[in-house]
Amino acid sequence: MSHSISRRDMLKATGASVAALGISGSSLAISASAQEAESAQATDKTQEDTRARRMEWWHAAKFGMFIHFGVYSTIERHEWVMEDEAWPIGPYTQHAANFKPAHNCPQAWAKLAKQAGMKYMVLTTKHHEGFCNFDTKLTNYCAPKQGPGRDVVREYVDAARAEGLHVGFYYSLMDWHHPDGARCATDEAARRRFVDYTHGLIREILTNYGKIDVLWYDVAWPLDAAGWESEKMNQMVFQLQPEIIVNNRNKLQGDFSTPEQKIVAETNGRAWESCMTLNDSWGYQRADDNWKSSRTVIRNLIQCVRDGGNYLLNIGPKPDGSIPEESVKILSEVGRWMDSNGHTIYKSDLCQMRRSNYASFTRTGNTLYMHVHFWPGEYVAISGLKCKVTSARILKTGAEVKFTQDDFQTKFTGLPEKAPDYPVTTIAIECDAEPTQDTDYVRKNKPRDGV
Repeated sequence: MSHSISRRDMLKATGASVAALGISGSSLAISASAQEAESAQATDKTQEDTRARRMEWWHAAKFGMFIHFGVYSTIERHEWVMEDEAWPIGPYTQHAANFKPAHNCPQAWAKLAKQAGMKYMVLTTKHHEGFCNFDTKLTNYCAPKQGPGRDVVREYVDAARAEGLHVGFYYSLMDWHHPDGARCATDEAARRRFVDYTHGLIREILTNYGKIDVLWYDVAWPLDAAGWESEKMNQMVFQLQPEIIVNNRNKLQGDFSTPEQKIVAETNGRAWESCMTLNDSWGYQRADDNWKSSRTVIRNLIQCVRDGGNYLLNIGPKPDGSIPEESVKILSEVGRWMDSNGHTIYKSDLCQMRRSNYASFTRTGNTLYMHVHFWPGEYVAISGLKCKVTSARILKTGAEVKFTQDDFQTKFTGLPEKAPDYPVTTIAIECDAEPTQDTDYVRKNKPRDGV
């Protein structure tokens, strides 16, 4: 027999005791309200502690690879080609039979990610076109039953794990292929079918591949959180994968925010990740030659980690799954830089320093890293550094750097004319306290002409 007492029974008993003692009902209500508030605070703290534990690896990782790969890759005109060119369903789906990536092409993706210094990967399991890169019982529009003839997601998961990388799944809620993908907004029966289908696919990808580290939702059109039943969706996700982290694109707050093609830091300690393309396209677009340089990639990475964020950088493999040569070149250069400078990224703390027209900054404890992307030669200087410098050295070579310092300027001198590292040279600056910068102080107090 159970001897447990429900909260309702306990309150009834308490109320009877209170009546016997002549205590007013309002006093009891205040007491109960305080208990509920205290319980809610305890629950919130438990949830935050759980989130912090789940996200510990992600905060340490800093840098990840996004991969957009699907039927659109065979058309070679960006992943939005079906919508942007208004392709009819029939002609578009015919390309699924021609989508035949080389076996185990994800091995090359994972090797490049590791070489570049990335610590996790996120693959499009299903993009807006509705094609599933995984084996599913819910549709024939999937890799094993179309051109690939096999489970591409399985190959990706195995490849990522073989390189010691964390595994992430992208999943688009919006679906241009499913017959209920648009009419679900106005037809309740269609919404029921489509939401069940969506939850079913998510259940499959989080059941069939072992431990998954990230679920990256995208584009909730045309429903809101209630329409998608997003609370129920996330409950299922965490039941299947208790250690997973999820983003905020199913209309719930999730574990982290996702600024796209821009770097915008969150506030109040909220986690965030900036996702960007290497050119202007997520999926493969043969004519897009607007490539970011390795210097730009590194500067973006520095800017993200300086403000406590992560950087998720995309590749769009060719139809056969091979990586565009330009992507390989850029990420290989980034990787060589990370070999010498990676600890300035992975071990970085929030850094208040930011004012320079040729450098950017990260820090670890009291060590300031001045990442000089436009090497001026001879000397570099920092305005308004509010701590005492004790020593400095060029990170790549270990060479000591001389310096002078007053209340307004810290100047590092005797530098070589040519940058000692490529594409960014880092100077490690040891300080006697956490380095901060106050350029307003310099502007207001620096001696002026005749003063």
